[in-house]
Amino acid sequence: MLYTVSRSPYHDDFNAMLGLVSDVDDVLLIQNGVLLGIKDNRYLTALLRSGASVYVLQEDLAARGLIEQISDRVKVIDYNGFVSLTVKHQQHFSW
Repeated sequence: MLYTVSRSPYHDDFNAMLGLVSDVDDVLLIQNGVLLGIKDNRYLTALLRSGASVYVLQEDLAARGLIEQISDRVKVIDYNGFVSLTVKHQQHFSW
């Protein structure tokens, strides 16, 4: 399943999402959800333990001035990469 996270983990029930995500899932951080991908973030550490692949949309990072602060464990993708993830997964859940 593809999970898209568009809200800050500080303003959401992040633990509820963690209970759903597994190692066969992909998580895409968009809009204010990109805050989840910042280096040394406790929420990111928990998400990475799930085994899911974590991606972040480059355009949203740039819009927030966070490109230099993103963890090297998060894959930065563009809109073409976003489309590829939606094609890969038949199921999608927005968080």
